Amino acid sequence: MDSSAARRRIQAIQDHLLPAGEFSSSQLRLNATAGEFFNAGDGYSVVLPEKLQTGKWNVYRSARSPLKLVDRFPDHPEIGTLHDNFMRSVDVYRDYKYLGTRIRCDGTVGEYKWMTYGEAGTARTALGSGLVNHGIPKGSCIGLYFINRPEWIVVDHACSAYSYISVPLYDTLGPDAVKYIVNHALVQVIFCVPQTLNSLLSFLSEIPTVRLIVVVGGIDDQIPSLPSSTGVQILTYASLLGQGSSKIQPFFPPKPDDIATICYTSGTTGTPKGAVLTHGNLIASVAGCSLALKFYPSDVYISYLPLAHIYERANQVSTVYFGVAVGFYQGDNMKLMDDMVALRPTIFCSVPRLYNRIYAGIINAVKTSGVLKERLFNAAYNSKRQAIMNGKSPSPLWDKLVFNKIKAKLGGRVRVLASGASPLSPDILEFLKICFGGLVFEGYGMTETSCVISAMDPDDTLCGHVGAPNPACEIKLVDVPEMNYTSDDKPYSRGEICVRGPIVFKGYFKDEAQTREAVDEDGWLHTGDIGLWMPGGRLKIIDRKKNIFKLAQGEYIAPEKIENVYAKCKFVAQCFVYGDSFNASLVAVVSVDLETLKAWASSEGIKYNDLAQLCNDPRARAAVLADMDAVGREAQLRGFEFVKAVTLVHEPFTLENGLLTPTFKIKRPQAKEYFANAISNMYAELASSDPSSQKM
Repeated sequence: MDSSAARRRIQAIQDHLLPAGEFSSSQLRLNATAGEFFNAGDGYSVVLPEKLQTGKWNVYRSARSPLKLVDRFPDHPEIGTLHDNFMRSVDVYRDYKYLGTRIRCDGTVGEYKWMTYGEAGTARTALGSGLVNHGIPKGSCIGLYFINRPEWIVVDHACSAYSYISVPLYDTLGPDAVKYIVNHALVQVIFCVPQTLNSLLSFLSEIPTVRLIVVVGGIDDQIPSLPSSTGVQILTYASLLGQGSSKIQPFFPPKPDDIATICYTSGTTGTPKGAVLTHGNLIASVAGCSLALKFYPSDVYISYLPLAHIYERANQVSTVYFGVAVGFYQGDNMKLMDDMVALRPTIFCSVPRLYNRIYAGIINAVKTSGVLKERLFNAAYNSKRQAIMNGKSPSPLWDKLVFNKIKAKLGGRVRVLASGASPLSPDILEFLKICFGGLVFEGYGMTETSCVISAMDPDDTLCGHVGAPNPACEIKLVDVPEMNYTSDDKPYSRGEICVRGPIVFKGYFKDEAQTREAVDEDGWLHTGDIGLWMPGGRLKIIDRKKNIFKLAQGEYIAPEKIENVYAKCKFVAQCFVYGDSFNASLVAVVSVDLETLKAWASSEGIKYNDLAQLCNDPRARAAVLADMDAVGREAQLRGFEFVKAVTLVHEPFTLENGLLTPTFKIKRPQAKEYFANAISNMYAELASSDPSSQKM
């Protein structure tokens, strides 16, 4: 854009600004002479033209920062890197609690013990100095192969201070994922724990770039020694700290455009993709969110979401900026509620899967508490709900009588409940608001955008959407005509969600082809998600463009790969695998091989009047599912890739019934609609057998 065009655009936007002293939450107002530039509804987003020449107004920004995409903290623009962020907090919050754990040195569990910001800063310097003393050059990749604990955060801070690149390692992408990531990223140092050390040693000869393995929680005299011919040294975390403390090295501060981390995510072919995120990316993402959501040094956050995922990484950047205390769970999800009671956090970030379990637990407790208590709960719930809907403060009596007991399950002090990773049912979100009070909101994001793309505004009482854009990015919807999603759709425009701004990653590590596929020449990241704009500039996710989807726990599924595996099952003629982000399991509709099924029925002595009756026989479904499980195990499907329920049909998928394309691929949207009742029944059946494991 030339300078004159830029000035015209700025002037047009400034014409909408309220004069000083007339500030509103949107900062904008309609101007009759300024064409179509407008505040979307009640002020959560504003709309801008993508290009002045075309006159198309389709780019949405947060109304909190419409003139400039946020890339720094407004109150502290000097913070450009993760190192800057932590340095400021060590200075400002030096004696405040920072990292807490219940795990004692002997492995037993007690009360939370804390490391201050100052102590964490000292450990960061010693650890980084130790790496430098071992000859690890600036810019090297450092692997972290263990779950959440204070040392993970200290290692990450050391990486930032000495310009190393942190690379989380984890097993859920498949048995060979760690080996692949280490080799792909040329990892030189791996921090692990005794449990993951054995795994590393089993394929040590296959990861030749590794020079140093540091065992967190390891005991010196129990650490195996390796022959010098391997070129690999193993030592404990405590030893490296001691070595670094005895010879402190100066920091090698990174620049905002330097790589901070490479986060590997599941790819379309099963090979992990490494999303390259810079210091500037992560600072911009958290800085944008900080405009609406404030935390304080008095806040306490519980860390249990995987640090290998961007959701928790971004949360950690935010806690540092605000000086929040971070308490870590024991490492066992089954004991998370015990940790919550001991820690009494004020901030709780989670995923729909857990919120659904909390909901189910409360409802079950209410229904089994007796008639009088159930009536009291319903009266309290309805009264509080009505007050919230009318914008009034609910009576504190209901909290005292009913809801404080529920709040105590999460420690009794939670004031912020956030949900991400997959969609949260609007009913559950409303339920959480009423039972726990405080701020309950949902956000939307991905690794490639350094976490948050959009989030509900703290003042927004409407559920069923993911809010307005993060002030650090802008969003547009692009037509997907093959799926009948266009900007001309009524009542709301629909299309693929595309994101641009300082939060967008630099690309996939060593993969230019997939990077070009994800980010176009104008800098727009194509997310593959389909959205629509609701009134008020709120974004709602409605579909996926590609045949890849998330389950409720956040795992990505490539259904065609799984269908190809199950095609080897003797009973299966055709197979349609289905799942969505509201459910934790896959289900399948199987068009059976009729001769095989009939032969099986005869061998089992099963009588039937017609094929439909045979397909509906529970014994037939169990036999087919058992054979599919066996085939899946042989193909080494991951746990979440196994279907948990099947519906058998005797008619094939054909061009004539609209279920196949001319190239004989399954038409997934049509199949979903065609088998909607069967899918619904399968999930209902799974929910009845294990209510906590399904609907998220």
